[in-house]
Parts: sequence; structure tokens; C-alpha cells
Amino acid sequence: MKKAVIFDLDGTLTNTLKSLWKSTNMALATAGLPPHEIDSYKYFAGNGAKELIRKSLIADGDTELVHFDSVMEAYNSIFEEYCMYEVKPYDGIPELLKELKERGLHLAVNSNKPQPRTVDVVEQIFGKDTFDLLVGQCEERKRKPAPDGVNYILDKLHLNKEDVLYIGDTCTDMQTGKSAGVFTVGALWGFRDRQELTENHADAIIEKPLELLQYIDQ
Repeated sequence: MKKAVIFDLDGTLTNTLKSLWKSTNMALATAGLPPHEIDSYKYFAGNGAKELIRKSLIADGDTELVHFDSVMEAYNSIFEEYCMYEVKPYDGIPELLKELKERGLHLAVNSNKPQPRTVDVVEQIFGKDTFDLLVGQCEERKRKPAPDGVNYILDKLHLNKEDVLYIGDTCTDMQTGKSAGVFTVGALWGFRDRQELTENHADAIIEKPLELLQYIDQ
């Protein structure tokens, strides 16, 4: 039986797409660049704020990233204010978390969102006592798909790799789970599709959060 579940944040626990869309488009506007449609951010997001801005600029034609520093600075400032813009948990997530807690499992988050914003989102949506550990992007650890975040969680919670399920919605998450050597579950309610999750070797793919429970006893 598994002892813990590690969750990705954006696109897995919470639908943060509007917050990323709003903040990035506002940041692009400071450089006189046009906005992108919201669905574009399903593919811009997932690898941290710097990659989000890089992909947004390239899509606007700034292939040399001339505006990167100024837009990145603007984004960091804007995102502090808008990181909770219309952020909501996905249907079925609160029920899943409740059931996992009742079964005595440890819960953790491993996100490429900056550490302070990871804490902001999780604690405002789910409270301060739901998760045992919140791991966001910081200078001390390499961002996903490096295994650093997962390994940090395993160490802090005194867990072995076989004790853990790792769930996320993107290729980055599947690669993270594989690099850490843990059982990896793809979430179809997030930002990406089944093909991406399959091609990146998800051990299992689920359509609804509560389907995760079938893998707890394995």
C-alpha cells in the first residue's frame, strides 16, 4: 500500500490557467507586445516562470528574447497580485484529498511555480493543514523534470520510492516521476492530452481525481 501522494499543482490540483493568462498578457503589454489566447497557456506553462515568459515572447515573434528581462520583471511583480485570479480546485480534488487524509496518507505538492506562490495558492485553496509539504521552485533545487523536488519530499517525509504515487498533467510531470523512480499517474483533466502523457510513459492515466484511489493499494 502506498504511503504518500505527491501532486503537481497547476493543471492537477488547481485550474490556474486564467491567472497565468492574465499575468503574462499584462506583462507582455508592458513591452508593447500583443496578448495570447488563453488556451495557448496550456502549452506555455509547466516548466516554470522563465520558460512561460520565453515561450510567450517567442510566440509574439521575439525569437531573440530582446524583451525577456523587462517582461520577466513585470511578470514577477504582476503575478504577486494575480496569482489567485479565478483559481479553483478541479472537480473531485477536494473529495480525493479528504479520502486520502482519512486513509492516513502523506500529501505533498511538487510545483515549478515559485515557492512563495505555491504556498499562496495551496493554502488559500486548501488551507494550511491539508498537505504535509509544499515544494515550489527555488534556488536550492533544480526545477522539474529534475527529480530534486521529489527526492526532497521523500527525504523529509522518510519515504521510499515505492511508497509514493506522483500525479501530474504534463510531459514534465511524467518525466519528473520517471527521473525520480516513482509510480507516475497522468491526469487528463489538466492542461495536456492523453497522447502526451502516454508518449512520456505514464504508469497510469486517469480521467477523474477519485480514480487515483485504485492505485493506492498496489
